[in-house]
Amino acid sequence: MDEPVAVILAAGKSTRMKSDLPKVLHPVCGRPMIEHVIAAARQAGARRMIVIVGHQAEAVREALAHHHDLEFALQAEQHGTGHAVMMCREQLAGHQGTVLILAGDTPLLTGESLSRLIEAQQTENVVCVIGSAETEANEGLGRIVRDSSGDFLRIVEQKDATPAEETIREINTGCFAFDCASLLDALARIRPENEQAEYYLTDCPGILQADGKKVIASCTLDIIEAMGVNTPDQLADVERVLNERAASL
Repeated sequence: MDEPVAVILAAGKSTRMKSDLPKVLHPVCGRPMIEHVIAAARQAGARRMIVIVGHQAEAVREALAHHHDLEFALQAEQHGTGHAVMMCREQLAGHQGTVLILAGDTPLLTGESLSRLIEAQQTENVVCVIGSAETEANEGLGRIVRDSSGDFLRIVEQKDATPAEETIREINTGCFAFDCASLLDALARIRPENEQAEYYLTDCPGILQADGKKVIASCTLDIIEAMGVNTPDQLADVERVLNERAASL
């Protein structure tokens, strides 16, 4: 089995940041926030990393040029997270092992939590592990829907959720560990059949489960780790958390 590959999504715009700087390049504790994600992936054992760029792609490439082991894939138009991962299908072809999928705007991820995701995918005979977390503040987040036995059923996005699903407190953090061949198979079958007309990466686990393959959602992440950055206030929040972590060492 090949060593894990990390795919880091970094193609989106940053309209709410009120800045011309690409969102993933906004500094957190003196480093672009995506650098913290790269460091966590490396700590978890990823030896190849593919960064999906789009908005201001060249600026992101240039900022990360000192990482000689990074690969890049271009998402020229943004049509959802599934579409983003589709852009690196050729780079993933032939990989035999785990693909870790992360968001480039989540600088509070830790290598320990990502290692647990990878380990679960490799040892529990599952094709996908969804990193989940519990929170009361679930507004705008994808919900983890389970069946009556507590097994994973599907992920439902906020805008597509029923009133009952909106009350679910277990949320998708946006971190996934997939078996590569299964991921590529599922990506070929997702369709933009949702309010946003986007290709959701979150549809892939359901497709694989419908094939009879095993998918699990694992609460291996703290909700703080899933804190993404979309506004200047959120940027200040994650910087505060990282400073507190550093002070506690």
